[in-house]
Amino acid sequence: MRAPVFWDLPGHPLGRLLAPLGEIYGSRVAARMDRAGNKAACPVICVGNFTLGGAGKTPTALALAAMLRKIGLEPAFLTRGYGGRLTGPIAVDPSRHGSADVGDEPLLLARSALTILARDRPAGVELCRALGAGVVVMDDGLQNPSLAKDLSLAVVDAVSGIGNGLAFPAGPLRAPLSRQWRHVHGLVVIGDGGRGEDLATEAASRGLPVHRAKLVPTVPAAVAGKPVLAFAGIGRPRKFFDTLVEAGATLVETRSFPDHHPYRAADVAGLAAWAEALGAMLVTTEKDMVRLPADFAAGVTALGVTLRFTDESRLLAQVKRVVEAFSPPNDRAQPDASSPLRA
Repeated sequence: MRAPVFWDLPGHPLGRLLAPLGEIYGSRVAARMDRAGNKAACPVICVGNFTLGGAGKTPTALALAAMLRKIGLEPAFLTRGYGGRLTGPIAVDPSRHGSADVGDEPLLLARSALTILARDRPAGVELCRALGAGVVVMDDGLQNPSLAKDLSLAVVDAVSGIGNGLAFPAGPLRAPLSRQWRHVHGLVVIGDGGRGEDLATEAASRGLPVHRAKLVPTVPAAVAGKPVLAFAGIGRPRKFFDTLVEAGATLVETRSFPDHHPYRAADVAGLAAWAEALGAMLVTTEKDMVRLPADFAAGVTALGVTLRFTDESRLLAQVKRVVEAFSPPNDRAQPDASSPLRA
């Protein structure tokens, strides 16, 4: 879905009108989050967010997997596979699966490590373990109570934060923020300034570590100085367009699609004709690229991004504490708000 403009505008009439519905929805999600989950046979690290839409979870999950390898662990990604038809549990194979099967994010994750798609998260963890994983990284799932998490990181975009601070459909929050904090062990703020600073301050006041990071684009040389028709179906396409401008591209036109948009024949035909008329090259995101028909994708350039932490050692230390503190399900209790793993 495409986020309504009023979600970013505190005090907007539509937000106030829908607030009662948001309170009902948010309270139900919060109550669900409070349920006890199944304990896994290996550490589970959740990379989630407070809101609907993109915040940078997938780049964070990829960076986290790289960190885990630094301490000698073999990670596996666990994902629901939003937008795909398969329910799993199944190991994602980019040579066999397309975005219609598993969604876009699992295809990106599978390039880096074993990726298990499972709507049933506990069953997914079992398959991760059976295939040799030493630790599981959940891409999304903060609000899903089926699986107990040993470490939950909430990812926020520094500029957008939590929008108007209201729960869906009045705003982007999945549940009231006050109810979600109790399930979080650390905050990852991507970018500088903006509304994310308020969240960073609140996290620090709650004794939670704040990990700061930036998305570093991998800009193809062909883009610099060239006229570009940029298109994207992601949570915040404006960020992608701005990145292209900063990289030196001449942005002649842009086209935004809903997040996870499945590109149809009419979409790609229209983009191709538009680019030809403008004399521009087509550029999109890596996430969009895996949803494009192969013949069309061959003529499109993808802009990749890598997440870099300001102080990676601090997050790595927190992750190591979690791994070292882990014990089998029968010997451990689920971490609570006072857990030393938050430090």
